[in-house]
Amino acid sequence: MKTNIRIGLIGDFNAEVKAHVAIPKALEFAGQITGFNIAPVWIQTSSIIDSIDSRLSAFDGLWCAPASPYASMDGALRGIRFARETHRPFLGTCGGFQHAILEFARSVLGQIEADHAESNPAASMPLISPLSCSLVGARGRIFFKTGSRVARIYGRAETIEEYHCNYGVNPRFRSLLEDSGMKITGVDEHNDARVMELEGHPFFMGTLFQPERSAFKRVAHPLIAEFVRAAASGPTP
Repeated sequence: MKTNIRIGLIGDFNAEVKAHVAIPKALEFAGQITGFNIAPVWIQTSSIIDSIDSRLSAFDGLWCAPASPYASMDGALRGIRFARETHRPFLGTCGGFQHAILEFARSVLGQIEADHAESNPAASMPLISPLSCSLVGARGRIFFKTGSRVARIYGRAETIEEYHCNYGVNPRFRSLLEDSGMKITGVDEHNDARVMELEGHPFFMGTLFQPERSAFKRVAHPLIAEFVRAAASGPTP
């Protein structure tokens, strides 16, 4: 198991985006409680030219960060696909959660029309669509599916987390995902998708909420700490 860990942050860094400021700090706090030295490196989405980009192999884990639309949606999707196909530990938060679901639908399910309504409002298959109520600056309760990885990580059946988003999984297409290995394992009071896990992968998780905001309270988040532990173990077949 490695002690020095490199985490690739897929996204277009902007110092004015609170989540971008929070993520390196959140990884630092996770490193303190897990005992690992963590080096986060931003990867501009426009620089990811294919899903077998050898540069991505240098990272022990990949985190797709918030703040979409990205400079290159295709670049973000390629980075996510690399993590999925190489069994590299992956975490997607907010926009990263949305695009991980989109990549799976396109690449695995063959739903090439699946799209994000933020970048393509006229999409014929708006897999990611506007939320019925904005979650920008909101806090909400999430309920975990019994026996799920996220429930084991938190050690309880529910939690309260912070959001900063306007888009989520379109309920019309949710069954398409769950019938094919991408499970919704966390929901809100209205049963809307808030956490996903990919079956058959050592660590591939996404949250619509932003666990990185825990860094502003100077505490380590359990989900981020578990992501770090998975990255320390490295990709597994």
